Amino acid sequence: MTTLVRLAGRAASWTRSGKSAAPSGLGLFAQHPRAFQGVRMASAGSKSGRGALVVLEGLDRSGKSSQCARLLSYLEGQGCRAEGWRFPDRGTSVGQMISAYLANESQLDDRTVHLLFSANRWEKRASMESKLLSGTTLIVDRYSYSGVAFSAAKGLDIEWCKAPDVGLIAPDLVIYLDVKPEKASERGGYGGERYEKIEFQKKVADHYHSLRDSTWKVVDGSLPMETVEEQLRELATNCIQECQEKPLTNLTW
Repeated sequence: MTTLVRLAGRAASWTRSGKSAAPSGLGLFAQHPRAFQGVRMASAGSKSGRGALVVLEGLDRSGKSSQCARLLSYLEGQGCRAEGWRFPDRGTSVGQMISAYLANESQLDDRTVHLLFSANRWEKRASMESKLLSGTTLIVDRYSYSGVAFSAAKGLDIEWCKAPDVGLIAPDLVIYLDVKPEKASERGGYGGERYEKIEFQKKVADHYHSLRDSTWKVVDGSLPMETVEEQLRELATNCIQECQEKPLTNLTW
């Protein structure tokens, strides 16, 4: 839980005296409150160039998991070194706590839950950086944007929600599968987890919209699966080609 304690300390610095106050070195937050901004970090990629960090975001049942699997299969078929990741990673100790919470098997304070989700991403940061620098592209089902959008939808201050993820690796591409909550609710299995409620998902969608920046591409997730798949292939392929010689960057806001 050392990671969780550190994240709690970082997030708390945003709410002293009831006013947001950026931690030392994070003054860019105030200048760019609505976007992730890249900060250069040391990089030593492989001879063939580094891999790309491609993130799929969207509401529950928007098709992210299915499209991640299809995109990964396509890239591997093209000879691309790629892996599929998913957050929360329920295989870690923190991830198991999150899994129990999502299945309504435990009750936790909203702030505790938010910090657990962030800690789960921090657990994987070193491995993520190593994979990318070795030339492996990562196709990731949910990332920091989900953490912020869902927690803010529960009423937590959005600036507080952003703070714990500062310093995680920034995506090269975020693909948002845009599906209306009512449409997503018609898909199989809806309602099995804590957050799968239409009115709540509408709030999540609003916060997702406020987080979009230049790395985002919005794809209509209500189109036929094959059409969405084709669009994702093109976006991911272009991203992989373009980012090979670029340094990795860190998330900030």
